[in-house]
Amino acid sequence: MKRQIIVVTAAYGHDQVRAAGGQAAMLPIIAKAGADGVEIRREMFNDAELNALPELARAIEAQKLLACYSAPEPLFLADGTLNPHLPALLEEARTLNALWLKVSLGHFERKAPLETLRTWLEVSGMALVVENDQTECGQLPPMQRFKAACRVLNLPVRLTFDMGNWLWVGNCPQEAAQQLAPSVCYIHVKAATPHHDSFRAVPPDPINTDWLDVLRALPADAPRGIEFPLEGNDLTAVTRRYVELLRED
Repeated sequence: MKRQIIVVTAAYGHDQVRAAGGQAAMLPIIAKAGADGVEIRREMFNDAELNALPELARAIEAQKLLACYSAPEPLFLADGTLNPHLPALLEEARTLNALWLKVSLGHFERKAPLETLRTWLEVSGMALVVENDQTECGQLPPMQRFKAACRVLNLPVRLTFDMGNWLWVGNCPQEAAQQLAPSVCYIHVKAATPHHDSFRAVPPDPINTDWLDVLRALPADAPRGIEFPLEGNDLTAVTRRYVELLRED
């Protein structure tokens, strides 16, 4: 079965996407590059676009692309309670006909709220994936605790593994892959290079293949999302290059 490759609209840069006319304008590029799907980012919408999700869903379908939906929201708030915006976000994802809604973990402290989360997911009919972000909440120990709680409660929530974000929080991507692989259903592919006192995302290097060691420790059938910068005069060609690279390796 062909490995699925998803292109994150943010890979083109906020200014480039806005100049092109919004995320819908990137769909033909992504489709022509041979990708299987698109990850739509909520933070890149203006108000009018957020109110036109059915039209965007139709545009995605017309390009024969799968959709994923990412919201810059934590699953758990600072006091450990569930984010009350989650039902509305799940509904937005459903309107887009998305495969799943992706959020960050936030401040996971106890298992009790997870039964409420189960109800929200059952009502929405949507899948939820939780990503390791660039905050202390996205470090390996809290992600492991959350994974374990979901397993104990048989909660159908799986993980998005962002390869680069581990570096931002001082964790080893290889170790994280070994620990979390059974719960991973989606991979954000990006390399990272030191930049000032932090890191910046860069495309994976076909020569320096450390990133491949991480990928190979993760489920081979998990869709791979391109979240590193896609830049150049011919965005379709640039996108196609990395779609083909990630599909092969």
